[in-house]
Amino acid sequence: MKTDSTLEKILASGKLAVTSECGPPRGALPEKVREKANLLKGYVDAVNVTDNQTAMVRMSSLSACILLKQLGLNPILQMVTRDRNRLAMQSDILGAYAHGIDNMLCLSGDHTSFGDHPMAACVHDIDSIQLINMVKNMRDEGKFQGGEKIDGPPKMFIGAAANPFADPFELRVARLAKKVKAGVEFIQTQCIFNLDKFEKWMEGVRDRGLDEKVYILAGITPMKSVGMAKYMKNKVPGMDVPDDVVKRMAGVPKEKQAEEGIKICVESIQRLKEVKGVKGFHIMAIEWEQKVPEIVEKAGLLPRP
Repeated sequence: MKTDSTLEKILASGKLAVTSECGPPRGALPEKVREKANLLKGYVDAVNVTDNQTAMVRMSSLSACILLKQLGLNPILQMVTRDRNRLAMQSDILGAYAHGIDNMLCLSGDHTSFGDHPMAACVHDIDSIQLINMVKNMRDEGKFQGGEKIDGPPKMFIGAAANPFADPFELRVARLAKKVKAGVEFIQTQCIFNLDKFEKWMEGVRDRGLDEKVYILAGITPMKSVGMAKYMKNKVPGMDVPDDVVKRMAGVPKEKQAEEGIKICVESIQRLKEVKGVKGFHIMAIEWEQKVPEIVEKAGLLPRP
């Protein structure tokens, strides 16, 4: 155990972990964060707080994490390298840990051209792999990246994302290996709809022994409708939604599509439970947090440790 993180303790115990997400509001409305938090409490072990997701301005991840912490949840601070230089990142990491936040996810972030400020400069002073290594050295060496000693190192449980479906597929495992070498300890994957391809990726992960070095949480997203399935298939970069998933959603009446999406989600979890190296699930119910308890319960993931 390198930290006091509840998430690390659950993963180290060998139990399947469950995490979810809380997207902060596009306004100074703490009650919006609290509403989502109350839907998730008791059903997940930790909650990601996104950092200006899709390059759209939102309440800061750090502020929303503090609100979650006050409500008794275990937040995961997301940090993208797009918006800050290394001074600002290290400053926010110290601030987060001072508030009892001991999990973080190191990301690059979507390009600003996708968001509501396409004219904004992308900072990328360091990349996500360098961020992982910086956080590890802050914790384990007690030093800032510039080499100076930290008076009270932040003991963060370090996470990152992985997309098993991005091109070229052959380099996906090598990319994960770089993050492991840099010091990542848990991984949350992109939404999994193509289970065959994910299982092939996991074969590569096991072949390199990476499943013994990092905890992998399989990303799960419930579909609300066939329209959502088509959008994710055709419009979202790095997403792999097979035709048979779209056909299955289209094969039920409109009023039953949300229910079918939940069924697909639960079935995916049951199958992925059997995949060696999968240590838990990251449920991304985008603006549909009220369905997370149902998914967790139907998938046999209750009670939480």
